[in-house]
Amino acid sequence: MKILTIDFETYYDTQFSLTKLTTEEYIRGEEFEVIGVAVQVNDGKPEWFSGSLEDTKLFLERFDFERNIAVAHNAVFDAAILRWHFGISPNKWIDTLSMARALHGTEVSGSLAKLATHYNLGAKGEEVLHTKGKHRTDFNPEELDRFAQYCCNDVELTFALLQKLIPTFPMFELDLIDLTVRMSSEPSLLLSVEVLTEHLKEVQNKKEVLLMGLAMQGYIKEDLMSNPKLAEVMCKLGVKPPMKVSPTTKKLTYAFAKNDEEFKALLEHESPLVQAIVSARLGIKSTLEETRTERFISIAERGPMPVPLRYYAAHTGRWGGDDKINLQNLPRKSPLKKAILAPKGYVICDSDSSQIEARTLAWLAGQNDLVQAFEEGRDVYRIMASAIYNIPVEEITVDQRFVGKTTILGSGYGMGANKFKVQLAGFGVDISVEEAQRVIDTYRDTYPKIPKLWTKCNQVLDWIVNDKVGYFGRDDLLKVEGKAGILLPNGLYLRYPNLRLVTNPDTKQSEYVYDSRKGENKIYGGKVVENVCQALARNIIGEQMLRIARKYRVVMTVHDAIACLIPESEAATGQEFVELCMRLRPSWALDLPLNCEAKYGLSYGDC
Repeated sequence: MKILTIDFETYYDTQFSLTKLTTEEYIRGEEFEVIGVAVQVNDGKPEWFSGSLEDTKLFLERFDFERNIAVAHNAVFDAAILRWHFGISPNKWIDTLSMARALHGTEVSGSLAKLATHYNLGAKGEEVLHTKGKHRTDFNPEELDRFAQYCCNDVELTFALLQKLIPTFPMFELDLIDLTVRMSSEPSLLLSVEVLTEHLKEVQNKKEVLLMGLAMQGYIKEDLMSNPKLAEVMCKLGVKPPMKVSPTTKKLTYAFAKNDEEFKALLEHESPLVQAIVSARLGIKSTLEETRTERFISIAERGPMPVPLRYYAAHTGRWGGDDKINLQNLPRKSPLKKAILAPKGYVICDSDSSQIEARTLAWLAGQNDLVQAFEEGRDVYRIMASAIYNIPVEEITVDQRFVGKTTILGSGYGMGANKFKVQLAGFGVDISVEEAQRVIDTYRDTYPKIPKLWTKCNQVLDWIVNDKVGYFGRDDLLKVEGKAGILLPNGLYLRYPNLRLVTNPDTKQSEYVYDSRKGENKIYGGKVVENVCQALARNIIGEQMLRIARKYRVVMTVHDAIACLIPESEAATGQEFVELCMRLRPSWALDLPLNCEAKYGLSYGDC
């Protein structure tokens, strides 16, 4: 197959641009226009074309994309244009932006300009900066020629970048990039405007009820939207405002966000007024449900719903939501799921890998009794609860089992008693700090090889800082290659850029930190174990996705779950195939017991 490197140049202005609109809004927008496109075959000279939509399609059809490999930088953009406007789908997509993200993490910017500089490939031009507001017919011959040179240079840089990245890039991961690009550029899921409209009304009505209730108590919206004013109101009610250290400024700030557990715990406060204020703040401050519903409605009016995912969004390799449609944080019981529909003649099958991190942790640490319990399908949550409460497994209550479940899923990475207490409080379970410490100690005594793995990973950090080589994990699965980081089974690295020991100004203790886009991150043995387990789980999910994709169209992945489309006539057997794929063990962990839960339905909410 040939390698076809492609780059589109399109119209943009102050309001109609990717800085103002999502990729889907922009490419499907009424003002969208292709100014020109350049295509390079293998290492040949790029060909530029600028013309009408019909003539551009004839130009593109010359290259027989359907039989060849297409390459682009930020391929989701070019793939969507190629598919939505020209009906062309290559045999395979390669995205150099995704490749660079996986290979470099946060060490090097993902922009073509920065990567070209990093690899000494040449300079990216700036001609595009002079084309704002110019339609194709607005260019004179000289201007269009300069734009052509700019576009062809981008194509040459992209192909040259591919040659730098491809030698060390796993072929397995290239298949995942192709799958990720197609989830967005070749959408097949539909959206129900009727369901979305009804949900939007309910969300807006609920907000109004909350506001009216607070107004009757003498509070106005501004008292809740402003952090200082909200803190003042809470103090007047005898409630100490929760605080946290800002990850951006590193300064103490109010913990009033929807993900702040201490703030959410106030929903259970003894004062109904405090409960109302916190509920209202969460409902008013977080307009995600409302804006997301409105966005879904607008997408439905334009066509099928793309599922834009950012490949290697986290340094553990996990996918992340993108393009303001983050299905990764869509609540499990969100009514929006009912609005996401399979196309006619198909069902959506959603399969969730059961307890994959807990299973991977037990396996990696060599905690064989826990691994065996998973293997035999025993209720590990009841087993944990039995150890905590020192009573037989068959006598464990529902509430006790929940504590056992929270312990198994939450204590594997070194969580302390205070945080464990807060986590349980978030689920409506109130225990003392002393009891929380007893539960944590019981977990560590019951499964001692897991804390030993935390200790080992403190040594791993020392190896990375001192540029040493070492092995750890079950059967020495994982290799530390000095400052390069931890080599994973997929051939990529778990990296800790600029890892170093510093002195904590508050505790005066030494601690490890590394650099990320969000700033300086603290890291320790238990956190390394968490990163490794998440990275291994992601590798497993990736293999499962590719297996399923050989037979059915994979349309989405959310954390440890995979959704695909199955013909309605073979829904039951299709579900069995998906479950089989998700229970197959990777070649590097043939004794790791995997399991899953799968359902299918006409909507995502039915799964």
